[in-house]
Amino acid sequence: MRTFDLIRDAVLPDFRERVAEYLVQYETVLLDKNISDPQLIQDTANQLRGYLRGLNTTRVLGMAYWEELDRRVVDTWLAQAQRSI
Repeated sequence: MRTFDLIRDAVLPDFRERVAEYLVQYETVLLDKNISDPQLIQDTANQLRGYLRGLNTTRVLGMAYWEELDRRVVDTWLAQAQRSI
């Protein structure tokens, strides 16, 4: 399952619609194959990690979900961006 789908599923149902609106901003950059700027990808992935951390802190996202999603962001985008810089 794709990372963004996992995020949507992990968020409590009452907050899914609002979170989905914010995720579009991150998806637009991170899933766009035409964006080749590793710094933009790295910055966006780090912002997404912060957003997920905030969701975890406010209990909209459970700790187990947060840890897995954070790992996926690091493995999928940050590791790749680091190799490109």
